[in-house]
Amino acid sequence: MIKKVMQYLIAAAVSIPCMVVSSDAAGVMRDMTSMQIVADMKLGWNLGNTLDAWVEGSSGLGLSSETSWGNPKTTKAMFDALKAKGFKTVRVPVTWNGHFGGAPSYTIDKAWLDRVEEVVNYGIDNGMYVILNSHHDEWVKLYASSQTEVTAKITKIWEQIAGRFKDYSDYLLFETLNEPRLYGESSEWNGGTADARKVLNAYNFAIVNTIRNSGGNNALRHIMIPTHAATSMDVAQNDLVIPNNDKRIIVSQHTYWPYTFTMENPGSNTWGTASDKSACDTELDRIYNKFCKKGIPVVVGEWGTIHKNNTSARTVHAEYYTAAVRKRGMLPVWWDNGDSKAGGFALLNRSNGSWYFPEIVDALIKGSNVAVSVEKDANFIATVKNNQVSIENGFIRYTHNLNGAVAINVVDLKGRAVCSVINAAITRGVHVFKLPSERMSRGSYVLNVVTASGAVSKKFNHY
Repeated sequence: MIKKVMQYLIAAAVSIPCMVVSSDAAGVMRDMTSMQIVADMKLGWNLGNTLDAWVEGSSGLGLSSETSWGNPKTTKAMFDALKAKGFKTVRVPVTWNGHFGGAPSYTIDKAWLDRVEEVVNYGIDNGMYVILNSHHDEWVKLYASSQTEVTAKITKIWEQIAGRFKDYSDYLLFETLNEPRLYGESSEWNGGTADARKVLNAYNFAIVNTIRNSGGNNALRHIMIPTHAATSMDVAQNDLVIPNNDKRIIVSQHTYWPYTFTMENPGSNTWGTASDKSACDTELDRIYNKFCKKGIPVVVGEWGTIHKNNTSARTVHAEYYTAAVRKRGMLPVWWDNGDSKAGGFALLNRSNGSWYFPEIVDALIKGSNVAVSVEKDANFIATVKNNQVSIENGFIRYTHNLNGAVAINVVDLKGRAVCSVINAAITRGVHVFKLPSERMSRGSYVLNVVTASGAVSKKFNHY
């Protein structure tokens, strides 16, 4: 039978290969698009000012950095309290600076990576989604003069992160960078410059490729990328480039909106008029039309309101904003810095699992329960499922039951070859292949998979 398979492989070979992306992945990667994943994530909370805490000019802080900004050591009980209340997602900001060695390997301290994984597992073990990122790594400068050096460093860091978590399920998402920007410059919070945005696109591209090539489930991992400073300003949104037109990319936006109410102090301490709500809808429609309407999902990775002794207004804003974000198919993730005093964002008392402002938390939960709109990706490849084969979002996923040869061939309805893979030594397990969807026009195609244990032929549509 192996001989017959190899004869078929040779006969079917063409010059346009599919890419073998991963094999024998242990975690569960469901047949869900990024839009569907974001919708399912429902409501999120940030573990702020904790694993992302850092001290200027210091290195070798070890595990003590976690509590250096005044928050207690993270516990499983915190995640239990969040889940019990109704939160389904936790964003875990991590600053890697001060926790890795020098060039060329930039090796992350094992104890730090172990601790990060321990915290991630608090959420994963609870059946929650976890977003893991690179946060206050402000050595990531958006200048062409340092681009080569920064790229080498950030890709080495992400190579290690991705390698450690490669077998995790799609309940773990990566976020390339937090708020990359022109630190200290006049355009820092105003969208940056065209040159800075170009450098950021290159960093996102390099990190996404590093993750994709790291093995395991990372070929299909859902990955968040930010605009300059994660701002939703038009100038930053317009210049953002989705790496490789990857269909498992999610745009990260931070929307402390409106600023005068949410962050400015004293600013305004009231919100909730019909005019306020109309302006909110207009702002969120703008983000929705820019991305979601085109099939590109959005996670509002940070938002919230500071404490100004205005709990009633904050409660109204919390419910309305959460519901408005959710209705548009986006995910709201509240920024919690652990500070419950005036000017702070804290909701969860991390010491005992209670809530500083239960009215606001209840409003978040209520708002998150609205019906969600999920736009269809304009370039979606229709899902084909089988006990052995599935096609989803540009990837062929195949369960190989026996060690031996495999042939993956895709042809159009006129029999013209689009893609072919020949491998005489595939091991038993799950394998993922990337279709060259950028070379495929709209229409119907046929997938043929032939192995020593049998053959599968499936028709699918590319939109």
